[in-house]
Amino acid sequence: MNTQIGETILKVDNLEVSYGSIKALKGISFEVKQGEIVSLIGANGAGKTTTLRALSGIVDATGSIQLGGINLIGKKPFEIVKMGLAQSPEGRGVFPNLTVFENLEMGAYTRSDKAGIAADIEMCFGLFPRLKERANQLSGTMSGGEQQMLAISRALMAKPKVLLLDEPSLGLAPRIVSQIFEIVEKVNSQGVTVLLVEQNARMALKVAHRAYVIETGKVTMTGRGLDLLNDDQVRRSYLGV
Repeated sequence: MNTQIGETILKVDNLEVSYGSIKALKGISFEVKQGEIVSLIGANGAGKTTTLRALSGIVDATGSIQLGGINLIGKKPFEIVKMGLAQSPEGRGVFPNLTVFENLEMGAYTRSDKAGIAADIEMCFGLFPRLKERANQLSGTMSGGEQQMLAISRALMAKPKVLLLDEPSLGLAPRIVSQIFEIVEKVNSQGVTVLLVEQNARMALKVAHRAYVIETGKVTMTGRGLDLLNDDQVRRSYLGV
């Protein structure tokens, strides 16, 4: 990981989310610096996906979410995308009845720079040559791995300051999982800051500059990715060793 790390670009303080009487997030705080890959790991139900949904404005939250010094709390999802936060959601969420090319165009719906959009579509095709081969194919007819490549590319088309990735390895074969994480590192090496939520803790910690462990809606540990990968408690709880 040779990416130049800069100042804090995303700072989350005392983030809380409730679903009815259930408090899903209980005051989560963390930060992401420019150029980093930061991973959030934890068991199912710990609050990882809820955290990303709060950042994207999909669920109501209290606390503070500062992107480049601007608070995102209360902003609508499309406003947050314009401000520089784009998410590749859990389950991919591609538009199945649109082609690959049309999905990529949808990712750029907040933009009006036609030449830049065309250049970024070619950039995505460079990252994922399979997508170029399938540019005119309906995305709903593609494999899970291909749809994941498309979901990441669609989010990149918004030219985000921070790319949110929610469970990019979910349901994929091990060979494809390795490919996806290689691409995550490649995207990061090109200057894209990444916040990664991932059930595959081993892979998430391997690629992360830093990571946070979330348990029942709270951050319980933080450190460099490789340090947590070798931490006895993390290994017992999340790596099965």
